[in-house]
This record gives sequence, structure tokens and C-alpha cells, in this order.
Amino acid sequence: MGFLEVTVLLVSRADLNLDNFERVAWAGEAVSFDETAKKRMAACRLGFVGLIEKHPEATVYGVTSGYGQHAHIKLSPDARRAQAARPPSAAAASFGAALPERVTRGIVFARLANFVEGHAAVTPALAEGVAGLLGGEPLPPVPAHGTHSAGEIVGLSHLFLPLAQRFGLGPKESLSLVNGSPCASALIADAVLAARRRLGLAVKVFALSIEALRAPLEAYDQALDELWEDTHEAGILRRLRAHLTETTGERRPYQAPVSWRIVPRVLGQAARALAQAERIAEISLKAVSDNPVYLPPSEEYPDGRILSNGGYHNAKAYPALDNLAAAWADLALLCDRHATKLMDGRVSLLPDHLTTDGGYIGCLCFTAADYADQARSAAQRTFLPASEGGGFGQNDVAVPTFAAWRKEAESGRCLDANLAILAAIASQALFITERDAPLSLRPLLATVRAAFAPVVAPVAPGPPAGQLAKAFTSRVYAPER
Repeated sequence: MGFLEVTVLLVSRADLNLDNFERVAWAGEAVSFDETAKKRMAACRLGFVGLIEKHPEATVYGVTSGYGQHAHIKLSPDARRAQAARPPSAAAASFGAALPERVTRGIVFARLANFVEGHAAVTPALAEGVAGLLGGEPLPPVPAHGTHSAGEIVGLSHLFLPLAQRFGLGPKESLSLVNGSPCASALIADAVLAARRRLGLAVKVFALSIEALRAPLEAYDQALDELWEDTHEAGILRRLRAHLTETTGERRPYQAPVSWRIVPRVLGQAARALAQAERIAEISLKAVSDNPVYLPPSEEYPDGRILSNGGYHNAKAYPALDNLAAAWADLALLCDRHATKLMDGRVSLLPDHLTTDGGYIGCLCFTAADYADQARSAAQRTFLPASEGGGFGQNDVAVPTFAAWRKEAESGRCLDANLAILAAIASQALFITERDAPLSLRPLLATVRAAFAPVVAPVAPGPPAGQLAKAFTSRVYAPER
């Protein structure tokens, strides 16, 4: 990842949004705090320390009490100081392949939501230390597996342990590094950015398939925008028509197979899942999720308050990831159906097998069927884990967001593979019938043929299809800035 000199300036939680997430996580920009935010954080830190000193009898989780299974233990002043200075090493227990750097950067960015308005009650120096991790140096690797814990302390401990080890931590600061739900915020935001690109690619590939079949355009008519009473499906219909308005020549004399006519509906469901995920990402990125969370003084509570709560469990993110994964699985199945029917001249009304001089590529349909099954397997619903993840005292429910993110990403990669197969077969259909793509789809067709040239002789189709699939996935995850 190349890093830019531009800095995202944080003034309030409103600045923790998808646009800034993309700038920081995907495009590599740095982050700094506005002076107003620094003063607010300093005031909240003083208020928090003052509240603890004023009410020494109060039980404040992780400050005057132990952690986790030791939450019932009230700490002496010496024990408090020792606990405060202890870095979160014990929770860094996972291992294996690491999250992509863009996701890890996104987690650091999302971590700042608890800091910027003082709710984590950390010093401005620690907050700036966390933001400074986004300055361009490689971040500590965070394993993508082994995170079956209540909250996100396992992943966050890996990420922030080196910083904690070199920083003089005060009361609550170690806990503020590893509590909350910035991982869920980053994982759903990362999936949203990829989903925007993946959905756009899918619309173009299916439009190419519609043109390859010469499918009647009445299935995408403007009248359906209103008749179907669905804004997401109407939006997809408009996008498809934009790619098909310049088509010429005769269409097939009767309706296309079901898999062509339901394209706007199935793509519309993907658009609906994406819109939901976007909303959840925007909410999650700016939400305060610390535990315990500090509330500064108010008229009703002149000393401020400290609330123990469950903000570290984001119950919105993993269902939204599941919905995206399911949408990708359905679209992967449609790709399989389109590919198979395009090859079958009895259905497509095209030259059977789309062959010339023995250049048969029909076995790609076997591969498409396998990827459709893989996508469906990856898209199985995510539930709260049945096991306790160690069951240490109060920690009796683990978060499943990492698993949901992995499944969504896998389902999406399977869709990329099937989009590549469908695009290659649609390209062959246009080639064999001596037609060009509509003007807006010609860049896509050029990309397809750069990896998978029209077949004029016997060829092993797997390698070029795999090259095209990799190109599609790279496009999905490429920063646009």
C-alpha cells in the first residue's frame, strides 16, 4: 500500500464516516486531531480521574475492579496502579493468517470514535499515539481467525500491544485500547467499499450477458420501475438500461430464460443489502462503544458518569455481512445459469457451444457450478456462537463478526470467479456472431479479452479465466483515490 501525505482531520465523531474510512484505510492517508478535539479529550480525562478520586467507593470495571472473571474483585490503590500500567498481552492469543493491511488500518481509524469526544477518557497523548499508527509504518498483524471472544479484545490486543508496551498507561487506558467494537465497524465498512465495486461490476457483466443472448429488452423496460414498487430494483433497471440503450440488430423472438428476466430483481436485492450495510457502517463508525464509557458533566450529573455497558458487541454488523454474502451467492448462481444457457444453442438460439475450429470452452460451466456451490456454502447464516469461548466468568457470549466478514469475502470472491466465467462466455458469444458490445460496455469487453481472448482453436480455458477472475477481484479491492 502506498501512503499519501494528506491528513484526515478529526474534530468530532461525525468525521468518522465511510468517505474518511476509505481515505485512511484504503488510500493510506494519515489522521490527526483538531485542537478542539484535543482540548475536549484533555478535559474529559481530568473529569474522569476527578470522578474516580471523588468516589473511591464506586466500582468501575477495569479501574477499581479486575477484568473479566476478576470483575468481582475490588482493587487496592496499589493494585489499581499495577493493573493500569499492565499492557494487554494475555488477550493476544490468536494466530494464523493476518487481516489485510487495509482492514487493520480501518480498525485503528474506527478506534478513534471512542477517543475524539472524550468518552474513552484517555489522554490526548495516547489518542495521538493511536492516530500516529496510521502515519505509514506497517501495523502489527492481526490474525483473521481465533477471535472467538466476548468483545474484540483478542484482535485489538495484537494491534495495540506494541503501543501499550512503550506507553505509560494510566487508569482505564489499557482497557480503552482493547474494548469497544472498532473491528466490527471496520469489517462492515471494508465490505461496503468492496461491495460497491462488486455490484457495479456485476451490473456490467450481466448487461453484457443480456446483449450476448440478444435478450428482449422489455424485461428491463422503464415501466417496471414504477410497477415493481421497489427503489433498489428500479435503480438496477436504470443502470442496466444505460448499458443497453445503444444496442442494434434483432433480438430473440420470444422471452429469455428466467435467469435473464430476474436479473434486475436479484441485483436489486444485492443493492438493498448494500444500502443496509452502508447505513450500518456509517452508524458503527461514529458510535461510541467503550466499556465502561465516560459521560462528561451535565446539569443532571455535575460530576459526570461512568456506565458499564455492552457497546463492544455490534449486533448489526454480522447480519449485514450475511446479507451481502447471500446476495453474492445468488448472483453466482445466476452466472452459472447464464453461462450454461449461452453455451446451449437450443436455448440461446446462438451457434451451439459457441465453437469455431474446435475451440470448445463449455467445461467452464463445470467450474461455474462449483464456484456457485462454494459461494452458497460460504453464505450460511452467522449466529451468536453456541460455545462460550472459554466461558471465563461473565464472558459468556462471543462476537461472530470476524467469521461473518470472512464468509462474505469468500462468497464475493466466488462471485468474482463466476462473473469472469460469464464475461468470457458472453465475449465468445459476441465474437462468434460478429457483434460488438454496446459502447458503454466496450471497456469491460476489452478487459475480458485482454485476459481471455476469443477462442479460435483448442485451448485450456481455466488459466485465462483465472487470470480474469484475479483482475476482477483486484478491481473490487483497488482504492479509487
